[in-house]
Amino acid sequence: AQIRYSIPEELTRGAFVGNIAKDLGTDVAKLAAANLQVLSDSDSQYFSVNVNTGVIMVSERIDREQLCGQNPRCFLHLKLAIENPVEFYRIEVEILDINDNPPEFPSDEVSLRIYELASLGARFPIQPAQDPDVGTNTLQTYHLSANENFNLNVKARTDGGKFPELVLERALDRELRAFHHLVLTAEDGGSPPQSSKTHITIQVLDANDNHPVFDRPSYGARLVENSPLGTLVVKLNATDVDEGPNGDIRYSLSSHNSAALRQIFAIDEQTGEIRVQGNLDFEEATVYEIEVEAKDMGSPTMEEHCSVVVEITDVNDNAPEVILTSFSSSLSEDAPPGTVVAVIHVRDRDSGEQGKVQCHVSPDLPFQLRKDYEHQYSLLTSTRLDREHVAYYNVTVSASDLGSPPLSRHTILPIALADVNDNAPQFEQESYEVLVAENNPVGSVLVTVSAADPDSEQNSRLSYSILLAGGTDPGLDPTRYLSIHPTSGQVSAKFPFDYEQTTYLQFHVEVSDGGSPALRNRTLVHVFIVDQNDNAPQVHFPRAGEDSATQFRISPSTTPPALITKVVAIDADSGRNAWLSYHLVEATDPGLFSVALRSGEIRITRALQETDASAHELLVVVRDAGEPPLSTAITLVVLVEEKGPEALQGSEAQAADGGGLPTITLYLIVSLVLISTVSLVGLAALGVRCL
Repeated sequence: AQIRYSIPEELTRGAFVGNIAKDLGTDVAKLAAANLQVLSDSDSQYFSVNVNTGVIMVSERIDREQLCGQNPRCFLHLKLAIENPVEFYRIEVEILDINDNPPEFPSDEVSLRIYELASLGARFPIQPAQDPDVGTNTLQTYHLSANENFNLNVKARTDGGKFPELVLERALDRELRAFHHLVLTAEDGGSPPQSSKTHITIQVLDANDNHPVFDRPSYGARLVENSPLGTLVVKLNATDVDEGPNGDIRYSLSSHNSAALRQIFAIDEQTGEIRVQGNLDFEEATVYEIEVEAKDMGSPTMEEHCSVVVEITDVNDNAPEVILTSFSSSLSEDAPPGTVVAVIHVRDRDSGEQGKVQCHVSPDLPFQLRKDYEHQYSLLTSTRLDREHVAYYNVTVSASDLGSPPLSRHTILPIALADVNDNAPQFEQESYEVLVAENNPVGSVLVTVSAADPDSEQNSRLSYSILLAGGTDPGLDPTRYLSIHPTSGQVSAKFPFDYEQTTYLQFHVEVSDGGSPALRNRTLVHVFIVDQNDNAPQVHFPRAGEDSATQFRISPSTTPPALITKVVAIDADSGRNAWLSYHLVEATDPGLFSVALRSGEIRITRALQETDASAHELLVVVRDAGEPPLSTAITLVVLVEEKGPEALQGSEAQAADGGGLPTITLYLIVSLVLISTVSLVGLAALGVRCL
């Protein structure tokens, strides 16, 4: 929407300009709630807007002449924006001229030298007065003081300028009057009018009585802008019927021409050729009016003036300009499609089709341009964004005009995506399996779990903790045995493990990020305790005191391979650490008895002789297969007696004292059950590890 106001220049600060709420037909409270903002690329330094009342006021002194010069119409623009929904308003304030400047001559004194034979009707230009005001307030007329010889003619130019000329109405006679003193008054059309004066002193000279004459009163030419230096504009021709120096003509640019025009055009004083010596820019001026004078070399010099009008044709020599009215270089990755990222103003100083601008961005980017109104676009998000996929965009906004060939300009907008916590941490493995030798050192690291989070900064800072796994015996709470470093994920043992008490435990490790709210994930850790050979074999049969030997009785008639007794031992370890072997280390008669390596059966190996001792002491060592091996020794005493039972009867009699043969059988059964149980547990642990 666009609203226009008109105010005179030079209003005091705080002067009322207009009420935006009233002129938009909206309630002031709604306007304030919509977050009314003044956009920064407008002429906002001259005005202030009260967002609570909607009133626009003057905040800086406004000098129309300083802002717009001689432009007949002067405008300032104010751009406003509101949110929810986003709307833009363009306020156009026309600055009206007041008559605050009088016309002023370049000098208070003007001197002219005119030959007495000057022809009636001869014209003598006077440097015009300048009035920066416009319209009726600018220079309107000149007045010449009463005199007998000169009349005043005011020449109007195509650009509205007025140049005074003295016109000789009555012949001069130097001998009668050598000097004439006139007063020229310039007056504007203000109310009341303002004026200024200059004093003209005319010296009447005697001599050269013919002035140069151009072959036409005015000349015209047309050039394209940016014409190269040295381009010929026009060739002037003036003649003087006098002879000698009085007929020798020199061309020059009149003093009426501005300094800027003199930098653009130059004239050859001999040939009268006008050529380009500066930059021609259609956007600066579309037409130039050059005042040229031709002077002869007589004494005094006589001169003639003509005008050269040069029209400039526009070419497409200005690329579009891209101005960021509003821009945020940081954008949250969860911004919905349609979020405004930047407000862009475009303009092209060329005219016509060459000044029309189109903008676009690459279709491969998640952004699009929306045309709000002429010369303004908004850059919007077109799809969902993901910082973990692309964290940074360089969005190139291309602005092209409709010239032939078209000119374009590319502006790069760097946009960084701000992270939101939209990714849960992920462990490197779904589960971990750990083999830990029992009797491990306190504080030793068992395993390091590791997770990664593609988010950034606080959202990717991870913390680990141990949880009880489902189905785990509450008595095996892992936090009693284990600890985890909260940031490195290193799991350490608080106590040494004992395979004979615990062969396996499992627990969950939970990882959480530092986002708000935090996102979590879990992994399952299996810990298998590996047996160490830390238990020596224990002899369960025959039982003996700490420092005593077990006695067995056999008959002298016992023949080989009669079973004397059987040593039964059990090792609490498992696997090879529980594989036992039996060894006869010492004996009274080493060749009389033998011990079975695996079963521990003690048998007689030959028949007894009368020369054999009546008591035989046997030292049996039970050794496991661990590394290093552990062992236990037992001492057996075999007594040879006439009335002793044969073979196994000695052991049966000994066993009868303690409850008979069933006790031996019980020990054998218990030993087999324990060994089988240990073997099954070992096989199960091995199977889980393989899975």
